[in-house]
Amino acid sequence: MASPPAHRLPARVLRSTSVWSLAAAALVVPAACRPDANAHPPGGGAPATSSSSGGDLQAATGERALEIHDRLEARISAGEDDRAARKRSYEQVLSLRDDGSAAYALARAALAGRVAESRGAGAGKLVTEAERWARRSRERDPNLRDGAATRLLGSLYVMAPARLLEHGDSETGLELLEDLVERHPEDPRARLRLAEAYVALGDPDPAFEHLCVALAGREQLPGDERRLLERLVDELGPAVASSCEGEP
Repeated sequence: MASPPAHRLPARVLRSTSVWSLAAAALVVPAACRPDANAHPPGGGAPATSSSSGGDLQAATGERALEIHDRLEARISAGEDDRAARKRSYEQVLSLRDDGSAAYALARAALAGRVAESRGAGAGKLVTEAERWARRSRERDPNLRDGAATRLLGSLYVMAPARLLEHGDSETGLELLEDLVERHPEDPRARLRLAEAYVALGDPDPAFEHLCVALAGREQLPGDERRLLERLVDELGPAVASSCEGEP
């Protein structure tokens, strides 16, 4: 891969997308799979299980929360969501009891972020909530969906105003994302979030390598993340194409 020229973004480019929009976009949790046509609709009850054991009930509740989240993400990816849909999905997960699963915590964090995105500058408490539940999801199972909670939390620490965060800052966020890429080097989602972090922090040179991987794997990204990738490539200009020369 060719080395890109030294590249610094002027302030007007760094702020071409609002901090709030970027911070909220970072809270997306790409779905490992989408609910099929036979899944329960968001307003229905939790899926039935063949056993009444506590483990099965816990799994059902966590899966139910992620199902609600995934259905909203499918709408967002298709450009069909609205503020009311985000709020409704968030409230549906709030109505479920926290079963102690990483899945429940992940859905709770991601949906808090989606509502925060729709509220803009008035979303302070929701950003704090997203941080809290993302941390819980990591504590319960850091490997869920290829480290989705780490991806969420790392981006949040980089993008969100420090006054809304309780346990991390941009340096912490960058370290989380770098570690995630080391563990999942072929994951275009992790690469995209790390590239976004470098650009947001005003040091885009290290982002080129990660953008090349994200571009090669763009078909694996949902619609909103493809749009983020396109935005970053557009902001960085021709240097991205030159840095990716020779990439598969």
